[in-house]
Amino acid sequence: MEAVQTYRWTREAFEKLAEVGLVDPDARLELIDGEILQKMSPQSSRHATAVLLVAEALRSVFASPAYTVRVQLPLALGPYSEPEPDVAVVEGTPRRYREAHPSTAVLVVEVADASLAFDRTRKASLYARAGIPEYWIVNLLDGVLEVHRQPEGDTYQQRMVLPSQERVQPLARPEVEIAVAELLP
Repeated sequence: MEAVQTYRWTREAFEKLAEVGLVDPDARLELIDGEILQKMSPQSSRHATAVLLVAEALRSVFASPAYTVRVQLPLALGPYSEPEPDVAVVEGTPRRYREAHPSTAVLVVEVADASLAFDRTRKASLYARAGIPEYWIVNLLDGVLEVHRQPEGDTYQQRMVLPSQERVQPLARPEVEIAVAELLP
């Protein structure tokens, strides 16, 4: 009896599928560790509002040519992963990435409701392995911000849960504070 093996997609092959039209451009797909995954469910208005609030808050904090705040755009994290985080803060101007997606970020944010377990496990592991120094989960179910820092291997060594009345200081801009309530719908 032959063993069944799954095919591990590369970012290059994944991008080629879209290029030649074999993937519906409206399909919400991500490449995570060589697997093509469809994002859970359509975005609720609450989720969409949170994404916009996070992007707005981060644009005011990272308002300089040194950074770009990207919303639901790909990150090229190694040969087998191309997630599309809800918000990512990357170094440089948008034109810096006209030829290739960024391969790192100073901060990645996922807004989570139905995807909370996935964002806490697979996504956290992926971002830690990629050396993303800071990963936030805007947890809509509990109304809190989960802050993950100090990546080591495939885990973050530090995890803080901040309620809406707290404030957070991004590692890349420690002199600035953001009210957690500003990030929640």
